Amino acid sequence: MSDRQTSLSEIARVFLRLGTTAFGGPVAHIAMMEDEVVRRRGWLTRDQFLDYLGATNLIPGPNSTELAIHIGHARGGWPGLVVAGASFILPATAIVGAVAWGYVRYGALPQVAGILYGIKPIVIVIVASAVWGLGRSTLKTPGLAFLAGAAAVAVAAGVHELVVLAVAGAAGALMRVTASSRGSLRMLAVMATTGASTSGAVLAAGVGATAAIAPFGLWSLFLVCTKIGAVLFGSGYVLLAFLRADLVERLGWLTEQQLLDAIAVGQVTPGPVFTTATFIGYLLGGAAGAGMATIGIFLPAFVFVALSGPLVPRLRRSPTAGAMLDGVNVASLALTLVVAVQLGRAALPDPLTVALAILSVVALVRYRVNSAWLIVTGGLVGWIAG
Repeated sequence: MSDRQTSLSEIARVFLRLGTTAFGGPVAHIAMMEDEVVRRRGWLTRDQFLDYLGATNLIPGPNSTELAIHIGHARGGWPGLVVAGASFILPATAIVGAVAWGYVRYGALPQVAGILYGIKPIVIVIVASAVWGLGRSTLKTPGLAFLAGAAAVAVAAGVHELVVLAVAGAAGALMRVTASSRGSLRMLAVMATTGASTSGAVLAAGVGATAAIAPFGLWSLFLVCTKIGAVLFGSGYVLLAFLRADLVERLGWLTEQQLLDAIAVGQVTPGPVFTTATFIGYLLGGAAGAGMATIGIFLPAFVFVALSGPLVPRLRRSPTAGAMLDGVNVASLALTLVVAVQLGRAALPDPLTVALAILSVVALVRYRVNSAWLIVTGGLVGWIAG
């Protein structure tokens, strides 16, 4: 990897394209980023990419967006941090905002089932390719390979993802501690990675609680979305639970159907699933509401990465903290593998989708076709077939 910083315009181009074409949720987004910044451009080594991925799993917020912010900081410093994150978020925000405008005007969502039908098998191939490439770099020892297998089994059995990550990190550190009596002291550095994030989450939760008793207003909407962005770990289904508790049950700002439609839009449009907040903000307060909700839900991600990102290289230089990162990394890879298998069951229902997947493997592995073009092609095939 070159140590030369990347220009802000190049960072913006890469993440604008990813934000426009990255369908399939955080796992697919991360796979597309790995293809772009590790394989094609060499901005990061696989080990560096995995360290940043592991760090995003230790803080709340949208993982793929936080990974984009980490990459931007690594390649462009503090300006790169802002440019990468904003460039990844803005295309999805614009698309979701346009869909919200149509929803308010016509009272229905556009039909996207055919497009998704063609995109899903491509997404599975991209994720599988990323897992294969990252696995070769991650599974450095038999102990880490065993840890990855145990994490995959635990997740498949229903153990909560955060528990798996925590245990894997502790196990990785323990393996190192047994070889160094001073290892426990170095573990203090690991606690610093998430300490600021946890404090911020607690403060944001308190602010969010204050917003909960207020009538609707743009500032109240901003505070509620900031609280959610600061404390949420997990998938889009966890986001659904948080939004329902605050906006439907407690505040009564949305109906159940409006919330379900908002979640659907966040799932089927490219870019971060958290742009669900953009749709909700538009429903509640027009363009100004969309802007306030979007800024509120993504702002904690920028803050948490800014606080924890500079510590990641330092942690890697500490043997014990680095061992903990290794444990978190292999567990993160196991999570990705389990999700890919689960998604694959639904993504390949017939011969056409299987054929799309096979052709995508050839195009990606043999001819190194950009994953964004594969996504576009799959969407067109699905639209025609539908």
